[in-house]
Amino acid sequence: MDFLRINGAHGEGGGQIIRSAITLSCITNKPIHIENIRNNRKIPGLRPQHLTAINILQKIANAKITGVEIGSTEFKFIPGKIEDMNLEEDITTAGSIPLVLQVLIPVVSILEKRLELRIKGGTDVLWSPTIDYTQHVLKEAYSRMGINFSLELIRRGYYPSGKGEIQLKVYPSSVKSTVFSKRKTNNAKLICSFSKLSKEEIHNKVNEITKRLEGEDYAVNVTIKSEEAKDSGATLLIYSIDDHSIIGTDALYNQKTCEFDLDVDTFVRSFSIDDNLADMLVLPASLANEKIILQVSEISKHLETNLFVTSKITGCKYGIGKTANGFDVIIEGISYSSIK
Repeated sequence: MDFLRINGAHGEGGGQIIRSAITLSCITNKPIHIENIRNNRKIPGLRPQHLTAINILQKIANAKITGVEIGSTEFKFIPGKIEDMNLEEDITTAGSIPLVLQVLIPVVSILEKRLELRIKGGTDVLWSPTIDYTQHVLKEAYSRMGINFSLELIRRGYYPSGKGEIQLKVYPSSVKSTVFSKRKTNNAKLICSFSKLSKEEIHNKVNEITKRLEGEDYAVNVTIKSEEAKDSGATLLIYSIDDHSIIGTDALYNQKTCEFDLDVDTFVRSFSIDDNLADMLVLPASLANEKIILQVSEISKHLETNLFVTSKITGCKYGIGKTANGFDVIIEGISYSSIK
């Protein structure tokens, strides 16, 4: 069997390249062999959080895998036939549920199948989008590109125990192109959830962030909720959406500094989509039927990695151009109908 070899040390050299590669392997029905996994990290090889996404996708795609174990620096993934499925999964740690969903949603939806998944783990953890970002920002962007899912948050899960839980439903899609252009709205929504922390302290921090946004001429709609979780923690999302722009930024509450690790300036200066969202949209853009332009303030390692993987597996073409506001990432999709 011929395998498409992927260098796992390329770009950011972490879990992103694994998630993108196995997702596209299923969609294009191409067996892949990922090598040099996390070779530049202090602890190289696959970690538990990577195994979760691979093993769940293996079930959904009836895939054959070899070398998938903790510490492995290479593995092979041979996709099979995707089927409609109803699953219950438990990560058993605070491993990120949103990162697992980034793998499952595109595969199931783009291959025109259905999935009902009840999964336990971390909903709001470091180095991952929060579940609110997934629900309010990624869901909106995916919908505009034809990918539809619904998500119900049952319980929050913070580090170290996790124990969060969500119910996911993914629906068949037809990938399409969309346009992202300059943000025109000055309305923003702020959602904050906290557990086992001082209500007064959280409200004061949210008020500080709200005043900063109002100082930038934003009208802010604020929602603060106390939602019980196994561990103490707090999560915050700011987002704005209009007909041609989707911009969000999220953060967890740092209990050592007593601050939300939030970059309000990046939210304010984002042009049409935020940089993290651009990274997530590369994959469906590579399969769309027209050229898509993603305008970003910087080219992150994650974005560069996704461009590398998608072009290698799908054959899409892309280019990057400097603009007054940052960069234009131009992706010429292959039209998924051509590989069905």
